[in-house]
Amino acid sequence: MDRTFDYVVIALFLIGTALLGILSGGKQKSAKDYFLGAKSVPWWAVCFSIVAAETSTLTFISIPGLAYLTNFNFLQVTFGYLIGRIIVATFFLPAYFRGDLSTAYEFLERRFGVKTRSFASIIFLFTRTAADGVRLFATAIPLKLMLDISYPLAIVIIAIFTLIYTYTGGVRGVIWVDVLLMFIYLGGAIIAGYFLLTQFLPNGMETILGSDKIAQKLSVFNLGFDGGFSEFFKQPYTLLGGLLGGAFLSMASHGTDQLIVQRLLTTKNLRAAQKAIVGSGVLVIFQFAIFLFIGVALYAFYGDMNLRADEIFPKFIIEHLPSPYSGIIIAGLFAAAMSTLAGSISSLSSSTMLDLYKPFMKHNNNEKLELRISRLVTVIWTVLLISMAIFFMNTSQTVVELALSIASFTYGGLLGTFMLGLFVKKAIQEDALAGFTSGIFLMITVISLQLVGWTWFTFVGVMGTIFVGSFISRLAFKRN
Repeated sequence: MDRTFDYVVIALFLIGTALLGILSGGKQKSAKDYFLGAKSVPWWAVCFSIVAAETSTLTFISIPGLAYLTNFNFLQVTFGYLIGRIIVATFFLPAYFRGDLSTAYEFLERRFGVKTRSFASIIFLFTRTAADGVRLFATAIPLKLMLDISYPLAIVIIAIFTLIYTYTGGVRGVIWVDVLLMFIYLGGAIIAGYFLLTQFLPNGMETILGSDKIAQKLSVFNLGFDGGFSEFFKQPYTLLGGLLGGAFLSMASHGTDQLIVQRLLTTKNLRAAQKAIVGSGVLVIFQFAIFLFIGVALYAFYGDMNLRADEIFPKFIIEHLPSPYSGIIIAGLFAAAMSTLAGSISSLSSSTMLDLYKPFMKHNNNEKLELRISRLVTVIWTVLLISMAIFFMNTSQTVVELALSIASFTYGGLLGTFMLGLFVKKAIQEDALAGFTSGIFLMITVISLQLVGWTWFTFVGVMGTIFVGSFISRLAFKRN
C-alpha cells in the first residue's frame, strides 16, 4: 500500500501545529504571562483544551484496546468524572479565584504555609513526569509501526515538534493548538468508526448486535457482586467503583493537578472556569463512548488475536484504512498525544518556576530573566519526559491503566490535603504534611499489595490523608 500521501498529511500536520502554536501564543513579557496567558482565554477554548489535554494517546489507542478485551464497563468511570468536576466547580474553584493565584499549590501556601506548597509541587513534578512518560511512549507505538523506526526515535520526533510551540507560545499557544487538536483526533476516531461499520463489517451494526458474544461487550453497568464482598473492591469497573472512584480521581486530576488547574486559571473569572470544567466532563463521556465502541467494532472485525491490546487500533489504521484517511487518523493520534505532552511540559515548567523558584527568589524581579529561565526549564522537562518514555518501553501492562495507577500513588494524598484545607478549619501545616505523607505511604502499600482495583486508589488515599490530618489537628497537647 502506497503511504506517500499519508506521510505528507502527517508532515503538514506536525509543521502546521507548530506554526499555529507560535502565532497564537503572542508575545510574553513575564513568566506569569508565559504560564497564565494574561487570563484572557475564553471558557469554551479552555473546555476543549482540558478535554484534549486529558485525552492523550491513551484514550486514542488504549481505550479501544480495553473494550476489545472487555466491554463498556469503563464508561461508568466517566460518569464519576462528571460528578467530580461538578464538585471541583462548586468547592475548589471559588477558593482558587478568591485571590490572584498562579498555580493550584499556591492555595496550599495561603492555607497552610510555604512548606506544604513546595512539597505538593515536588510530588506533582515526580508523578506527572512518570505518568506522562507513559503517555509519550504510547504515542510512539503507531509512528514506530508506520515508519519502521525504533521507539526512542519515534518518541524524540513527537517531543521535538511539541516543544517548538510550547517553548515559543506559552500556555496560550498550547490552549489554542489544543482546540484544533481535539477536533482532529475526535474527527479521526469518527472516520475510523465509520469505515469499520460500512466497509469492514458485512452487515454493520447487525454484525455486532447479532452475536451474543459481541453484543455483551456493549454492557455498561456492572454491580460487581458476583465475586462476593471480598472481591468487590478488587474489581476496578463496578458501578460504585466507577462513580466513586471516578469522582475522586477527577477531583484530584482537575482540582489539584497543575496540568488542568493551569488552564482554568487562564479564564477571565470564576463563572467561566466553572463552565469550562463542567462542559469538559460532558464531552469526555461522549468521546469515551466513541472510543469504546471502536474497540467493540474491532473485536467484531478481528475476533480473538494474540496481540497487545494497545496495538489493535494502530494495526487496523495502518493495515486496513486507505490513504489519506489513515494519515488523517494518525495525525489525530499525534494530536491527542501532543496536546497532553504540551500541557504536561507547560504545567511542569510553571510549577517549577512559580511554586519552587519564585518563592525562594523574591529579591529577583527581573521579568525578562524569569522568562528566559522559564523557557530553559521547559526544554529541561521535555528531555526528562523523553527519558521517562524510553524507560517505560518494555511495560506489559495496558498503558492507560499504568498511567492512571502511577497518578494514583499521589493523587489521594494531594486531594486529601486540599480537602483538609477546605473543610477542616483547625488544621495547620504540620497536620497537612503528616496527612499528605501518610496518604502517600498508604497508597504505596495498597497498590503494591494489590488490595483494591485501581479506581479505588484515589478514594483510599484521600480517606487516609484526611483521617490522619484531622486526628492530629484534634490532639489537645498540640494546641497548648
